[in-house]
Amino acid sequence: MQTGNCPPESHPSGKSNRAFSTRFSQDLFSADRVLKCLWSMGTTASAAPQPVYVASPLESVHGNGMADSRQSFSMSPFPTVSIHNSKAKSIITNKVAPVVITYNCRQEFQIHDDILKANYKVGRISDSMPEHYLVKGEYFMVQDVYSKADVLNTTSSYGAPNFRQVKGSYPLYGMGQPSLNGFKQVLQKLQAQGQEEIIFFCVREEPVVFLHKDDDFLPYTPRRKENLHENLHGLEKEETGEHLELTIRSELHDFAKLNENIFYVYNNIEFFKDEPQKISITCEEDIHVTEEVYKRPMFTMQGYRYYRLPLPMEGAPLEEDFDAFVNILRESPSLSLDHSASRQLPTLLFSCQVGVGRTNLAMILGTLVMNRLSGGSQPPSQVEEAATSEPRPLFHVIQCLINRLPNGQQIMEEVDHAITLCSEMHNIKEAIYENKSKLEGIGEDYQIQGSSTKDYFLNRTMQSLERYFYLIVFNAYLHEQYPLAFVSNFSQWMSSRAWLYRLLARMNVSELSASAELVTRGARVLVADEYLAPDVLSTVKEMKVANFRRVPKMPVYGVAQPTSEATGAVLAHLTDEKRKHSHVLWVNLHEELVFEGNGKIFTPREPSCLDQPIPIPTSDPQVLEKLETSLKEEILRAQKWLEVTLEQEKQMKMFKSGLTVQEIFNQQKSSHQGLMYKHIPMPECCAPKAEDFDKLLEAMKGALAEDSLSAFVFSCSNGRSRSTTAMVVAVLTLWHFKGFPECADEEIVSVPDAKYTKGEFEVVMQLVRLLPDGYRMKKEVDMALDTVSETMTPMHYHLREIIICTYRQAKHEKSEKECQQLMLKSWRYLERYMYLILFNTYLHLEKKDSWQRCFSVWMEQVAARAGVYDIFNQLGFSEFEDPRDTPLARLRYRWQQQNIQSLPFRGEFI
Repeated sequence: MQTGNCPPESHPSGKSNRAFSTRFSQDLFSADRVLKCLWSMGTTASAAPQPVYVASPLESVHGNGMADSRQSFSMSPFPTVSIHNSKAKSIITNKVAPVVITYNCRQEFQIHDDILKANYKVGRISDSMPEHYLVKGEYFMVQDVYSKADVLNTTSSYGAPNFRQVKGSYPLYGMGQPSLNGFKQVLQKLQAQGQEEIIFFCVREEPVVFLHKDDDFLPYTPRRKENLHENLHGLEKEETGEHLELTIRSELHDFAKLNENIFYVYNNIEFFKDEPQKISITCEEDIHVTEEVYKRPMFTMQGYRYYRLPLPMEGAPLEEDFDAFVNILRESPSLSLDHSASRQLPTLLFSCQVGVGRTNLAMILGTLVMNRLSGGSQPPSQVEEAATSEPRPLFHVIQCLINRLPNGQQIMEEVDHAITLCSEMHNIKEAIYENKSKLEGIGEDYQIQGSSTKDYFLNRTMQSLERYFYLIVFNAYLHEQYPLAFVSNFSQWMSSRAWLYRLLARMNVSELSASAELVTRGARVLVADEYLAPDVLSTVKEMKVANFRRVPKMPVYGVAQPTSEATGAVLAHLTDEKRKHSHVLWVNLHEELVFEGNGKIFTPREPSCLDQPIPIPTSDPQVLEKLETSLKEEILRAQKWLEVTLEQEKQMKMFKSGLTVQEIFNQQKSSHQGLMYKHIPMPECCAPKAEDFDKLLEAMKGALAEDSLSAFVFSCSNGRSRSTTAMVVAVLTLWHFKGFPECADEEIVSVPDAKYTKGEFEVVMQLVRLLPDGYRMKKEVDMALDTVSETMTPMHYHLREIIICTYRQAKHEKSEKECQQLMLKSWRYLERYMYLILFNTYLHLEKKDSWQRCFSVWMEQVAARAGVYDIFNQLGFSEFEDPRDTPLARLRYRWQQQNIQSLPFRGEFI
C-alpha cells in the first residue's frame, strides 16, 4: 500500500495492529542497500525477481451470488498476501511479517499478522455487484443521509438537512446529520447571528464515520444487508458508538490496504445505480470519527461545547439518559438558575440523522429547560398556537398522572406548549393519536413479514404515549429540582416515586372496553377452572371445590374459585358446631373475569393462549363486577352453542343460567348473616401492590373489630399463588394482633441450594441489613411461609423455595420464550418475598399508632426515603449474573411486563 501521503503519526512504530511501513527514497537508497538493510533486520531476499503468487484481493472467494460472507484469508502457515501485481517485486518472509518490495524499490512495507489473522469477511448485495470486505464481518457502509430527507431544503443554505429554530425566541436549534464542512457552516451561521455560547448535542446512538471525498468528509453508517435503510440501535453498554467508530475506522483502513487503497460504499440504495462506489482511503486521517468532527471546534471557538447524548429512536429515554442531560445542566453555569438575566441565554443545538424524531425530542427537553431559566414565563412571540383545533381527550394514564402530580395540569400544559413550539417537523403528541387511530382502524388482523399489524401499531402507540408521559414527568422533576440545583438526579427522583412505574404498567387499559361479544362470536373461548386448577389436594369430593386448606391452628383458609354450591359447602363447614365461626371474611383475589354457568366456573381466554389469564387493568372491584355482568348477560342473551375447554377436552355448550361472583355471594348472605365479601384484585405470580396490602389489612381489621374469632378465606383461580400470598399476609397480621409463636431454632440443611431455599439471596440480605431488626423481620416471614405451606406439600408450592426453583428451571429451558417467561416469574417471586418482609416491618413499626398510616403511604414516606426502591430497581440474582444485564432488574420494565407473550389487542386504547 502506498503510504507516502500519510502523516508519520498515523503509523506509530510498534503497533501490532497496523502495517508498519517505511518509505525509502530512491535518491538515498539503491535496491542493494534496501536488501542489505532488510538482511540486517533478519530477512532474506534475492535481488532478482522471484516467482511469487500474488492474489487479487477477492480472488480466493467463489460462489453463487448472494452469499453474505466468506473468510477472506486461508489460515495456512503461509498465508496468501493480497498485493496487486503492479506493485510487488519481491515478497520476503521472516518471523515478524511478510515484507513487500515494489518494483521501483521506492517502497517497502510489512503486513503484520493481525491483519492476516483477522479473518475479515467479504460479501455483496447482489450477484451483479462486486464482493468486498464487510465491516465487523456483516455490515455495509451506506451514505448516512439522502437528499430527499432534507424536507426543509436547508443543506445548501445552512450546511445541514432540516436545520431550524424552535418557534419563538428561544435560541434552540435542530438539524439532521451534516458533513464536516456543513457543520462548520452551521457554526458560522450561528456565530454570525451573534450566538456567543453554543452547546451542541449529538443525540445519535449509532456509529457514524466521515470519509474523505473531494474537499469534504461525508458521513457513512454501517448497516445490515437485510435492512440497508436502518442504522444500528440497541447497542450493548460495552459497545458504545464511539468505540464502534474507532473499530470501524481501523477496519476500513485495513481493507483499503488490502485493495489498492480502495473501499466500497453505497450512496444510492433505492435503485443501486452505479453502486457500489469506490472511495479512496490512503491513511487513517482519511476517516474521521464523530468525536473528531464535533470536538475540534472547541480549540477555535471559546464558547463552544460538545456532548454526545444518545436518545432512543422510539419510546422514552432511559432514566440514565435523563441523568446524563441533567449532569450537563449541573456543570453548565449558563444553564443554572444563578445565570444572570442580563446575559444572553446559551444556544442549544441538537442533531440526529435526519433531524426529526430524536432531535425533536431533544428540542422539547431544551424548551422545558429554557422555560425554567426564564422563570416559567413565555415570550409573547411564542404564543402562536392555533386555538382553532379542538382539545383532544386525555388518555387514561395521563389523566391519572396529572391528578397525582403537584400542579399536574400546569406541568402538562407546559409540555404541550413546548411540543407545539418544536412541531415544525414532528408533533410528538399528535403521533400518539395517529397511531391509536391506525390501530383501532384495523379490522381483521393480518401479518406483515411475520409480524402482527395490530402489534406493530400497538407498540407504536405505547412508545409515543410513553415518550409523552416521560416528558410530563421530567418537567415535574425540573420544577422541583432546578431550584435545588439538582440535589437528586432523575433516576433517584423516579425511584422515590415508584407509583409512576405502576402507572406506566397501566398504559394499555384497552381490556376495559373489550366487548363481551368476543366470547359469543368465538374470538375468545370459555375455559373451565377444572382445566386451569387441578385438584392437587383432593378436596373436591368433600368440599366441592379444589385445593381447600387451612393454616394449622389458625382461622385462615385458601381455596380455588368456588361455584355457588361450593361456596355454600365451605361456609357450612366454617360455621358448623365444630368450628363455630359466626363471622367469615371471604376475599376474592381474581383480576380476570369469572362466570358461573351450568354449575361450573369459567374464565374467557384467547384460543392461542389458553394457559394465560386476561388481566383486567383496574383495581376497582365495581368495574370488574360491571364487566362480569356484561359477560353473563351477553352469554345468556346469545343462546348459542359456545366452545368451552373442560378438564380433558373441548366441548360445545349452551348456557341457560349464569351468575357473577358477586351474585354468588349475595345469595349466600341470606343464610350466612356474618359473611363479609371483598373483591381485592391481585396480579398472578407477582408481588401485591402496596395498595393491595392496604386493602387486605383494612378488611382484616374490620372483620376482627366485628369478631375477634372471625375466619378468613382467600380464593383465586387455582387456590395456589395469590391465595397463598394473601394467607401469609393474614397470618402475619393475626400474629401482630394476637402474638407471635416462639421461633424454632434454625435447622441446618445440607441440600443443594439450601442457602437459597432459605431465601438468603444477596439482594434479600441487602434489604434485611437496611431494615430495623431486619433479620428478625425476615425470620418471622419465613415462619409464616413455612406455616402456610405445611398443608400444601402435594402442591410442591412454597412461596420462598419456588424462587430458586423457577430460576433454575429457566436456565435449563430450551425454548427462548419459555425461558424468558420463567425468568420473569422468578424475578417476581423474589420481589414478592421482599415485599412480605417489608410489610412485616411496617406492621412492627406502625403498630404503636394502630396502623393509621397505611402501608402504601409508609412505603412512599419512609421506605422510599431509606432507599428501598433503589434496591428494587436493581433487583436480580447477583450470585449468578449481573442484574444490569437484564431489563427485568428495573422497576420500569418488570412492572410493565405482564407476560413475555403479549395478548391480542382488543377494545379501544382509552
